[in-house]
Amino acid sequence: MSKVSNNAVWHNATVTRERRESLNGHKSIILWFTGLSGSGKSTLAHSVEERLHQMGCKTFVFDGDNVRHGLCGDLSFTDEDRKENLRRIGEMTKLFLEAGTISLTAFISPFKEDRQKIRSMVPHGDFIEIYCRCSIEKCEERDVKGLYKKARAGEIPHFTGISSPYEEPKKAEIVIDTDGSISLKETVETIVNSLQERGVLK
Repeated sequence: MSKVSNNAVWHNATVTRERRESLNGHKSIILWFTGLSGSGKSTLAHSVEERLHQMGCKTFVFDGDNVRHGLCGDLSFTDEDRKENLRRIGEMTKLFLEAGTISLTAFISPFKEDRQKIRSMVPHGDFIEIYCRCSIEKCEERDVKGLYKKARAGEIPHFTGISSPYEEPKKAEIVIDTDGSISLKETVETIVNSLQERGVLK
């Protein structure tokens, strides 16, 4: 689906990413939250954004459910459409990198190949994979949206963890146990501290 028109010419702006970062007072980065449905990706991403916003950072959360209402509203949940969904988000986060913004994405993104493809789209170090590690038993126990119940009943095809696989990250920059053993506040501070150590935040 990604095709470039022969008549499209890239325009180099005079206001660069570096100038935007300097104005914002922090570097831009992609924080890619991945994990099973119910693992707490969205909750954590929005909580980290709230913390960063309070610190004066320019941020934006790409939430898996929200983008399905607009940007990716024409896509289903087949493997092919999941790949296209992530490709579009990857292209959007690339633009937000240039805008000097910290992008936080909350997507199951079950396949290693797709996550690696997005990582390879941006300069080294600009993509931080955050694995929200939580057992499927715990996720199913929460089942805040009732999705696992429907998937078990065969009402939702291609459901990750039930009828479609989730490929666990092996080399994520940050691994957060979201099974409830660590408080939300602690997990947020872990991520913020990591950003400070990496020089993203001043």
